[in-house]
Amino acid sequence: MNANTILEDMQNRVAQLLAQSPAKDLEQNVRALLRQGFSRLDLATREELELQTELLSRARSRLSELEARVAALEAGLPKG
Repeated sequence: MNANTILEDMQNRVAQLLAQSPAKDLEQNVRALLRQGFSRLDLATREELELQTELLSRARSRLSELEARVAALEAGLPKG
C-alpha cells in the first residue's frame, strides 16, 4: 500500500465514523443555528456585493469623465 491509499482509507473510515456518530447531528444543528442567526442579520450576499462593486466602479469612471469635461469647459471660459 502506498501513502495515498493509506490516507484515503483513513479518511473514508473517519468519514464513516462521523456519519454514524452524534457528531453529524451536532454539525447539522450547528449549521442550522448559524443559518438562522445569519438570516436575522442584515448581511449582503457575495453576488449583491459584487454587483454593488461593479456599479460603484462604473459610477467612479463616469464621474472621472464628467470631471474632465467640466475642467475642459472651465478652461475654455473667459477669465474674469
